[in-house]
Amino acid sequence: MSGTTAVLADSVWSDAALKFQNTLVVVAAFLGIVLLVFFAAGRATGRIARPLTIAVFLGPALVLLLFGLVIPALGTINLSFRNDDSTRYVGNRNYIWAFTSDPIRQVLTNTLLWIIIAPVVTTVLGLAMALLVDRMKRQSFYKSLIFMPMAVSFVGASFIWRFVYEARDPNQPQVGLLSQVVIALGWKHPPNWILEQPLNNFLLMVIMIWVQTGFAMVVLSAAIKAVPDEITEAARIDGAQGPRLLFYVTIPMIRNTLIVVLTTVMITTLKVFDIVRTMTGGNFGTQILANEMYSQKFVQFDAGRGSTLAVILFVAVLPLVIYNIIQLRKERATR
Repeated sequence: MSGTTAVLADSVWSDAALKFQNTLVVVAAFLGIVLLVFFAAGRATGRIARPLTIAVFLGPALVLLLFGLVIPALGTINLSFRNDDSTRYVGNRNYIWAFTSDPIRQVLTNTLLWIIIAPVVTTVLGLAMALLVDRMKRQSFYKSLIFMPMAVSFVGASFIWRFVYEARDPNQPQVGLLSQVVIALGWKHPPNWILEQPLNNFLLMVIMIWVQTGFAMVVLSAAIKAVPDEITEAARIDGAQGPRLLFYVTIPMIRNTLIVVLTTVMITTLKVFDIVRTMTGGNFGTQILANEMYSQKFVQFDAGRGSTLAVILFVAVLPLVIYNIIQLRKERATR
């Protein structure tokens, strides 16, 4: 038995060493090609110098874009018109299923709630935090604390909040912070939070808001500090104070940044699947589009329907990305 174990161990190590060696060879070859290309571009003169420089710098990016996004996207679109095992075309049957099936309509409804509520609450909280922390001493310390959840993955954040939402019999010692708090406040029989519909959807959104609020705060704080002091002082002289100064001066001046933060969090929310996958697996009425796409493709092995949901997700994200780019360009132009 020990001999068999030793043979298996040697086989594993040799396989790992071979893969590591192959990786080193590929990396070395890639670096060699890059150095050779840059050397050739540096030595080029005359008319070919500029086109060659453009090709050297844009070529790798275009190749990666082609093989990393364009070709896979076209392949996914093609698969969305095929049946579950991709052996024959079924037309738009998968898209009809996506928009007429009751379970998938519930998924789309949940996803819509996510992309409306989570980004708006995140942006509002980030703005409030930015306004409050900027008036405090040692603001960098407090900003670091608020920004810290951004360093936690969505899976890690989900495990943290899983303990917060843990529900037990009221007669037993409570592990979940939320249950302990509401019992202390007089709620004798709190529910199992993750099973309570539709409350569980909003409780999952809290995890996203907790992670992303620090990002919103940092970006909006920088935008607020970039507002010229002359404009703020002139508004104060004219009698603008408190809410009036905020709504009529500060927010209009950082409008583009607010939109960028909002759309960025929307894009992140549309793509999120880790939170739902870790907390509920999409059960108890919490399923969203990204997790349903994964389930269709890799759990139920239906390539057609999984690809259809992927295309819908891509089409939903694309306008937000384009709008975000336009807003960023406008903001840079004003600077």
